[in-house]
Amino acid sequence: MSRYLLILLTPLAIATVLASGAAPARAHSPVVEPSAPAEPFPEWLEQFRAEARARGISRATLDEALADIEPIPRVIELDRRQPEFTLTFRQYLSQVGSDDRIARGRNRLAKHRALLNAVSAKYGVPPQVIVALWGIETDFGRLTGGFQVIPALATLAHDGRRSAYFRKELFNALTIVDQGHIRAGDMMGSWAGAMGQSQFMPSSFLRAAVDGDGDGRKDIWTTQADVFASAANLLRSNGWVPGRIWGRPVRLPASFDPALVGHDTRKSLAEWQRVGVRRSDGRNLPRVDITGSIIMPDGAGGPAFIVYENFRAILKWNRSDYFALTVGYLSDRIAGRNTVMFSQ
Repeated sequence: MSRYLLILLTPLAIATVLASGAAPARAHSPVVEPSAPAEPFPEWLEQFRAEARARGISRATLDEALADIEPIPRVIELDRRQPEFTLTFRQYLSQVGSDDRIARGRNRLAKHRALLNAVSAKYGVPPQVIVALWGIETDFGRLTGGFQVIPALATLAHDGRRSAYFRKELFNALTIVDQGHIRAGDMMGSWAGAMGQSQFMPSSFLRAAVDGDGDGRKDIWTTQADVFASAANLLRSNGWVPGRIWGRPVRLPASFDPALVGHDTRKSLAEWQRVGVRRSDGRNLPRVDITGSIIMPDGAGGPAFIVYENFRAILKWNRSDYFALTVGYLSDRIAGRNTVMFSQ
């Protein structure tokens, strides 16, 4: 994986990097030439409204959600100039998976233990993994985004750069409102439409959001039972295997073939053992009948990890090795395991 992390950094991770005095230098922010919208926004919105009505969205929802909305210039600015950082995995981990976040994660785990245990029993995802994702995405619900999702998505759907994708997400967001889960004005999230304490895009919400407290609404903004159950359900739908870990740091032999590094190469632990892969402390790999891949997020000379199916489930949440490794590390540390990601 390249040392350049583009939009794979979550908004919270970017804020953490910028706020840290030890943050690495910021690289240039690439400017993407805009594609002009096909038509003025009022005409586009009227046509979109007609299509939404034809798709079954109620007139009342459309009146509530689309009345008086206008493009948001700040959304276009953020889409055009997404920050680019030169970050090693060690730097990313030290900031996004900091000791402070570990301590606060343990506090949240204890505070919500009964609820998290109930969610874990139902979905097969350990409580500490749910808490780690919650901490990385929104700092345990503290930073969920300051944009109204529907106007932000309408801005991006009308814009010419990625209009097809955001048009679909706008339909999805209207469907959520139409189903009665939240009022349009209360649907808050990031400038790109990621919503609530778990930062689901509307499509992820429709696929995996859960009414955890049984009140008839799926509320990932303010209801903790819904936030935790929805996160666990999304991981389960991504292929989470109960009772298995995400992976572990490993030590590679000097003769290790670099062509074997990468997600596409899967071998059993016995096969990796035969080619000289060992745990980071030099002990043999576990004698368990599972397959894994070797990844080196910073390339040759950097740390190495063997990752399993649950790592891939996290990766479907956010397709960044840095993100998925940090979720694994943070969850281990929150649970009290002394996982060491780098050789001393």
